[in-house]
Amino acid sequence: MKIQNNCVVSIHYTLTGEDGEVIDSSDGGEPLTYLAGAGNIIPGLERELEGCVEGDKKQVVVQPADGYGEFAEELIQTLPREAFSGIEKIDVGMEFQAQSPEGDAQYVVVKEVADDGITIDGNHELAGQVLKFDVAVESVREATEEEIDHGHVH
Repeated sequence: MKIQNNCVVSIHYTLTGEDGEVIDSSDGGEPLTYLAGAGNIIPGLERELEGCVEGDKKQVVVQPADGYGEFAEELIQTLPREAFSGIEKIDVGMEFQAQSPEGDAQYVVVKEVADDGITIDGNHELAGQVLKFDVAVESVREATEEEIDHGHVH
């Protein structure tokens, strides 16, 4: 069966950055399983895997626009300490959930803590990066009606 919308796909992958450094891998663990066409994985990878079958191996390069987006300077801002009331200690690297202007949940990471404010970054950590995947398709099957209705694998 070929990978197409409404298929459940399991892949093993190794993700590297432009410098060849491994960012993430399923090697030695469970494969990543997703519902094709449901937006469960980044668009560039999903598009490149369409039409593959069990046993296929593929190298995929995903540009930022089809991955985690371009890096946006406007998503970095310094907020007054009062914006974090009720939180005793704030350290670099802490993550918080904020609300985007559209009302969606947005995750931000603390980049700097200073007396005059706290700098946060709303960019995904892989925003602006070209991503290289080595992928092996482990299995492909039809999704159940329940999986299709819910938009994810059960």
